[in-house]
Amino acid sequence: MIINEKRQFIPALNQEITTVTLQNRKHTQVTITNYGGIIMSIKTPDRRGNFAEIALGFDDVEDYLTEAYKNNCPYFGAAIGRYANRIKDGRFTLDGNAYKLACNNGSNSLHGGPGGFHQKVWQLTTFKEPKRTGVVLTLKSEDMEEGFPGNLEVKMTYTLTFDNELVIDYEATTDKKTVINLTNHSYFNLSSMQHNVLDHLLVLYADNFTPKDEHDIPTGEIVSVNNSPMDFLLPHKIGERISDVDGRGYDHNYVINGFEGELNIGARLVDESTGRSLEFYTTEPGFQVYSGNYLDGSYNRNEIPFKAHYGLCFEAQKFPDSPNKTNFPSAELMPGETYQQTTVYKFGIADI
Repeated sequence: MIINEKRQFIPALNQEITTVTLQNRKHTQVTITNYGGIIMSIKTPDRRGNFAEIALGFDDVEDYLTEAYKNNCPYFGAAIGRYANRIKDGRFTLDGNAYKLACNNGSNSLHGGPGGFHQKVWQLTTFKEPKRTGVVLTLKSEDMEEGFPGNLEVKMTYTLTFDNELVIDYEATTDKKTVINLTNHSYFNLSSMQHNVLDHLLVLYADNFTPKDEHDIPTGEIVSVNNSPMDFLLPHKIGERISDVDGRGYDHNYVINGFEGELNIGARLVDESTGRSLEFYTTEPGFQVYSGNYLDGSYNRNEIPFKAHYGLCFEAQKFPDSPNKTNFPSAELMPGETYQQTTVYKFGIADI
């Protein structure tokens, strides 16, 4: 059911923003706003039935609009587009036409550029059905916005089910050949921010990953995780080998096992201290695992600062820089086609 729908005039946007809180029969709550398609809050029970926050973010929409946040944006819970992750040098070619994108990550384009979907005001409607309730968000992105070709029409449906699943269904169409890669950038901390995620147990259903260079651009290789700190085929604590990973921690694209465009499990996360578990499913060929490496305590909720490794992201995606890597799954979308993908976050209690 929808337990709260709040409309708030935001002077910085000079318009009204809507925030909706969904609740299912298990009392799990999810709060979503049409600014940036942001998942602001997710509250689930621990093994004792105590409900608490498991997502990084803010309680007030205006906190996502400060200049400090936008200039050093961690994308808490945000919808990401037109192209999630990085495109090298902000350049790609389609049918002989060269495109130059707005860059916001050194020389690269990251998460659709500085004016990506995470800063757009979406149109919002709600729905209620016997076993699920949710929010539908729609957006029109004009031809050459942030440098991407084609007028793009996007629909995202966020559904909270009676089975304790948060489902995100994406659809998009274009009037010109383009590239597209949508995702959500929620950070999860199943301890309710009582500690960082380094002691969370993680399983990744991925035999391979895509190595990257010093600028976080894939080299084009697809490499086995065997005998490396990238291997989570069996449960490992996130912090167990994190110091052996290049850079500050995990920020890598994993390749889904047995990808055929159907819904596959990608990851399972467990916090032993609370018993909470999270399973992540996707129809995409890959997903980014990001361990909140650049969080520095600048942001907080209820005076709990979000420091490094205080959240873990599972970002369903085409591979980073796919428009420039012919051996990677295609991110192209043609007129007359419909881009479709689904992400599922399933919340539960681990049998530990």
